[in-house]
Amino acid sequence: MKLTRRQFVKMAAVSAAASFCLPAGFAGLAAAGTAPAQPSAPGMLRLVPGQANPAGDLERLYLVMGDAHSAPVTAIDTAGADYPAAGLAAGRTVTLKLFHFNDLHNNLTIPHAKKGDSHIFSQMYKQVAAARAAAGPDDAVLFVSAGDDHTGAVFDELVGWDEKTFVMSPSYRIYSAGGLDLAVIGNHELDRGAAVLAKSIHADARFPLLSANLHGSRHLAGTDYFPAAIGLVKGLRVGFIGLTTPVDTHTGEAADPGLAVAGTIRTVTNLLPALSKLCDVVVILSHSGFGEATGAAERNIAEGDVAIAKAAARLTDKPLIIVGGHTHTALNTNGLTPDTLIEGVPIVQAGGKGQFLGEVTASLATEGSKPVMTGTAAALIALKQRDDRVKPDDPKYATLEHDGDFDRDFEATVIAPIMARLKNRLDEPLARVEGAPQVGTEATVASRYTGENVLADFMNDAVVARSSTYPGGPVDIALLNASGVNSGIPAEGEVTFSDWYNVMPFADSVQIGTMTGRQLKDMLVNNAKRLVRPEELTGASPVDLKGYVSRGFLHFSGAVRYTLKLNGSASEATATGITIKGEPIDKVLDKTFTVAFNSYVGAGAYGEAWNGQTIGAGITGEIVGYDLKSLPKNDTFLVYRNEIVRYIQEKGVISPETGAKTDGRLTVVQ
Repeated sequence: MKLTRRQFVKMAAVSAAASFCLPAGFAGLAAAGTAPAQPSAPGMLRLVPGQANPAGDLERLYLVMGDAHSAPVTAIDTAGADYPAAGLAAGRTVTLKLFHFNDLHNNLTIPHAKKGDSHIFSQMYKQVAAARAAAGPDDAVLFVSAGDDHTGAVFDELVGWDEKTFVMSPSYRIYSAGGLDLAVIGNHELDRGAAVLAKSIHADARFPLLSANLHGSRHLAGTDYFPAAIGLVKGLRVGFIGLTTPVDTHTGEAADPGLAVAGTIRTVTNLLPALSKLCDVVVILSHSGFGEATGAAERNIAEGDVAIAKAAARLTDKPLIIVGGHTHTALNTNGLTPDTLIEGVPIVQAGGKGQFLGEVTASLATEGSKPVMTGTAAALIALKQRDDRVKPDDPKYATLEHDGDFDRDFEATVIAPIMARLKNRLDEPLARVEGAPQVGTEATVASRYTGENVLADFMNDAVVARSSTYPGGPVDIALLNASGVNSGIPAEGEVTFSDWYNVMPFADSVQIGTMTGRQLKDMLVNNAKRLVRPEELTGASPVDLKGYVSRGFLHFSGAVRYTLKLNGSASEATATGITIKGEPIDKVLDKTFTVAFNSYVGAGAYGEAWNGQTIGAGITGEIVGYDLKSLPKNDTFLVYRNEIVRYIQEKGVISPETGAKTDGRLTVVQ
């Protein structure tokens, strides 16, 4: 069944409110139900025909099958695949334009009752559709995602928490209609387990999902995702390799004990030489993070894109491009620079959560018998937020989204029906805010990394209050990382589910463990070194409190009280005057306390170093994070956000009387 792009978009729109009525295998193997056997010879992979997204621009698609992570790939068998032996003709130049985004986290359309909705993906769609419409015979326009397409916005409610509660993957469904050609599996695709990811792929992905180093899941089959793919477009053979970060990826869990992530550089070393022989250019979709090694970027990473570029450049003489994600880094604001052009390999990344649409353009030609990249350019296209309250004479007006900035037809036919399914949930009133101005976004953002925070106090105390109903509860202490408080709520008036989702967009569960007083003391001393210090807020490059400051600074429930003494530097900062449930810490060093963790911190908060690794995110010195990962814990499988929501609903009011206030549990002194 071959559909035009417009037919596909209309088909997606009709089925968006119900099930996606497309043939099984539509985005994967060309013949559903007749998947070829996995290659058995060590080091041998197989190339099989696939079915490209009909709303995209690939003319033909081939999928690589087999194990690319455990051993060097000696060959890729093309027998029976009808694969062209030659690519770009001599004397011809083709311009490859890659539109890319990463870490959208389901921020497809961002609803706001007062400002108006920001139509993020429909802005992207308008840009890509215009470029495709204007493309000439020597212009190839592809559209790709570098991963983390789930977790972080209200659309997550439709994904469900297991196969029974799954409704749809809004991101994959909308991407399919929007002409996405390929995507890599990011770490947050696995937040709800591999079984839910498999359901998302089967139900809604009409493009191939790639990861060469993710392996071992009992729920993901070898035909659900692929280590690599090759697309044919305008005479070019474009290879794609997918890489998934091992950082913050849910592995080693009881529900899927075999799921693992192999090293990125080892996997590229295994796969790239063999794949590149079949291609004119190779694009590495790398959800690995910008940088080279742990701590090299604003979030801790393992083997990042700089190191991958250095390794890849030595493995092939074919042109390479790395499209990155994971660290939410806005690269290429001033084009390609020496920092993002590593040994001739351009690295691009487009921020996160819908900040930008990236655009990388490469001119490809053949010199002799060898494909070469004769020119490259990269840019970021700013995506706009809506605020209909701003008047046309305001200087900010031009920076905001207006109706001409997004494709209204796409929004109405594809996204709006999905939004309608969310409306009842989004509009559900939870409570009223009364006399608690510090719960607003401005106050919340200003204090979450720098001291005591009203919302964090409220949330931790709510978990303690709810914990009598938990398996393993009640708890003595609850804690939460500062970057888990994503925004504030209306400082007065009604609070809806949507408002609270913006505060807590992440898919954490409640874990319960035990800690001795001695362990708590060590943790608090380590926590003191993570605070954003007053001197970091001034100078030429002040810390941006509006973004993620991924140092893992923790907030605690009211049973924990202490003074954070800054001293002369982060390494000298410490915690003094600690009391636990009213007792001086030195009197309870051997006593055991029950502690509730959000699962991100309980798993070691790899990106924020509560796992014995070096703390990053701009902290001076090699400060090692306290290891919370190794502490024994039980997962309640209760959704952390839902527990807070239930507490709010029970109270009916968010006010100082119900806990929305600071109480001096944390004091910061010089």
